[in-house]
Amino acid sequence: MLDIRLIRENAPAVQARLQQRGGEVWRLIDEVLACDEARREAETEKQRLQSERNRVSKEIGIAKKQGQDTSAIELEMRGIGNRIAELDAASAEAGARQEELLLSIPNLPHADCPVGADADANPVLRVWGEKPAVPDPKDHITLGKALRLFDFELGTKIAGSAFPLYRGQGAKLERALINFLLELHTTQHGYEEILPPYLVNVPSLIGTGQLPKFGDQLYHCGEDDLYLAPTAEVPVTNIHRDDILDAASLPILYTAYTPCFRREAGAAGVGTRGLIRMHQFDKVELVKIVHPEQSMAELESLTADAEKVLQLLGLHYRVIELCTGDLGANPVRTYDIEVWAPGQGAYLEVSSCSNFGDYQARRLRCRYKDAESKKNVFVHTLNGSGTALARLYVALLETHQQPDGSVRIPEPLRPYFGAAEIR
Repeated sequence: MLDIRLIRENAPAVQARLQQRGGEVWRLIDEVLACDEARREAETEKQRLQSERNRVSKEIGIAKKQGQDTSAIELEMRGIGNRIAELDAASAEAGARQEELLLSIPNLPHADCPVGADADANPVLRVWGEKPAVPDPKDHITLGKALRLFDFELGTKIAGSAFPLYRGQGAKLERALINFLLELHTTQHGYEEILPPYLVNVPSLIGTGQLPKFGDQLYHCGEDDLYLAPTAEVPVTNIHRDDILDAASLPILYTAYTPCFRREAGAAGVGTRGLIRMHQFDKVELVKIVHPEQSMAELESLTADAEKVLQLLGLHYRVIELCTGDLGANPVRTYDIEVWAPGQGAYLEVSSCSNFGDYQARRLRCRYKDAESKKNVFVHTLNGSGTALARLYVALLETHQQPDGSVRIPEPLRPYFGAAEIR
């Protein structure tokens, strides 16, 4: 969430930055300030009355010792007590509404974030490789059926649409990709592997910003008030909720494989067919907890780590930066990595690498002890897919398909898959 002190001191600048996102959310800043003023006024008046009550209580005690009648002043003090209770309730109500508003207001785009209304304004930062020359490319659905890699009908039978069932070499390929990604990020990029719970609680989802904004996209287990994790970002980042870290421990780098669960799977169509948009999909996530001064450099490093995956697998891709109008609610800056899928004739997003500044850290109350000031300072958090498996799987099949219907396995993946091809 945003720092209330920043809003108090620079409300017009905060509103101007929020206006770059589009919509009317910037107008909530006025209500935040009104709640803040009401809460502070109630607290100030309450403290004045409490001080007055303490002073008069001492006078009543002295008067009683002297045998004086104190009934009138005691009646007045009961009135003050009632007024203090009213102010307490008013302060709590204003504070709760302010907290609710702050949780619903998105982060401020970074000053260098390109300004634009929608995805059409997203600039391409770089391109790696060339689009592969695949004559008459088949899509992954056709390839998968011919090679018996997955079965959408069985997935629908068991759980419903947009739940895949992998089988045989298809299941083995998914497992090989997971192991390949984890091994790359732990042995070459310096991340510690985490295997977190797949269910998360409400404070965890609030901490990383999925609640309250995206509650309708989550799978909720009502009896236990737990949610299926929509991404490993949630359990992994929450490792350090309520922590005060040693500055020397930063940066902290984690990677984790989890299945991910999301209700919203998109409308039916070419861009969502097959494995491209699912209710359940596998992902290897990268999470960084860093010193504020290093977070932009760490974003570049994080993105490079995700890009390395595609380079090793011989997949053509591009990196774009999200403009202010296309930026998610929580990040200050985001780079999307889009891989080319010949069978789709389109780029598919396989990783979204984001710097959240201290936005998540304030929700998480995750800080570090500054060595010089001895004060507790909010960390910066980052995450990105390293990468999402379903679309990576699609691009790999469609890029490395062969004229005879087989699929060549890229050399770096072969030790994990155990063969050079699928046929």
